[in-house]
Amino acid sequence: MKKYDVVTTISYPKKGAMGKTGSWRVFKPILDKEKCVKCLRCWIYCPEGTIIRNKDDTVDIDYEYCKGCGICANVCKVKAITMERETKGK
Repeated sequence: MKKYDVVTTISYPKKGAMGKTGSWRVFKPILDKEKCVKCLRCWIYCPEGTIIRNKDDTVDIDYEYCKGCGICANVCKVKAITMERETKGK
C-alpha cells in the first residue's frame, strides 16, 4: 500500500470567498473576549475566513463578509462566541 505524506488537515479559504454578506444575514456571532482562551478553533473552522487572527492570538470577526453560519460558535469549547439575531439598522 502506498503511503502519502499529509501536509495539513486544515483548509485555508480565501477571505470572503462568497463575497460580501449584504443585508440577508439572520444571525451574527458575538465574541466575548473575556471568555476567549485563544485556542483558535473558530479561526480554523470558519468556512469564509472571516475570523481575523491577531499577532497575540486574539481574534476579531469581519462582519462585512461573515455569513452567520454559526460554525465558530459551535466549535468554541468555552462558549466565548454566541449567535445573536441581526436587527435592522445595525
